[in-house]
Formats: sequence, C-alpha cells, structure tokens
Amino acid sequence: MPARRIPARLIVALSVAVALAVFLLYTVFASGATQSLRPSQVLSGNYQGKKIQLAGVVVPGSISGDPYGPGGMHFTLRDFDSTRVDGEHAVAVVYHGTRPDLFGGGKHIYLQGTLEGNVFDGVKDSLVTKCPSKYAPKTSPSV
Repeated sequence: MPARRIPARLIVALSVAVALAVFLLYTVFASGATQSLRPSQVLSGNYQGKKIQLAGVVVPGSISGDPYGPGGMHFTLRDFDSTRVDGEHAVAVVYHGTRPDLFGGGKHIYLQGTLEGNVFDGVKDSLVTKCPSKYAPKTSPSV
C-alpha cells in the first residue's frame, strides 16, 4: 500500500500558523518587560515620562501621608548599596494604593511608575516589598 502524501497547502498553512504564534508570544512578553533601575540611575538617565520599575531601600523617617488619600503616600527611596540620601542617590516617591504589611523604613521595595520632574509617581497597587528572611542563607542549628 503506497504512503499518503501530505498536501503542500497543509504544510504551508501550518508553517504560517506556527510563525504567527511565535510572533504573538514574542510581542506579548517583550511589551510586558519593564526595565528595573536604581534611584541613581533614574535621576542620571533620560527616563522622564517612561514607565520603569524602581528598586531601592526606603529611607527611614521619610514616610508621610496616606496611600489612600488624595495626596498619596510620600517617601524617599535610595540605592541598595548606598547610605547617602542626597539628590544623586535618592529619589522622592509619591504612591497611591495598597501598602504592604512589611513596608517601612529600611525595607527593600520594587515599584512601577514614571519619573515626573524629580519625583517618581508610582503606579497604583504596584508596590512590592522584598522579605529579607526569605533570601537570607539558612543557618545550621547549633548543637
């Protein structure tokens, strides 16, 4: 019994469908990527009005306002590896939305938003805190 031939049209149609599916997946993932930057990078670069993710440490004593109020919550964010909070290493942030339980001075956070002037305007409900205990090395029990 002779083997059946696969029609050329079917091969072309399946090839086009696979190419479109790959392009669609690439577009979805590439457009959803947001660049993550430190405060010093944001202030020294050309990021005005661009959506980015800001990562840093909340400066203790800088938190004021209500995240649910009309003015929002204000705080200062500095680089992870810096203790300086001058204009080159820290940025003022305004945030509206849910405040995580672990949020506070000295906490590592990630926040999406845009830089407007010298103030970072956080996207509502995009504030995430990093829990240091989950990333600390495990200690062996002392005997």
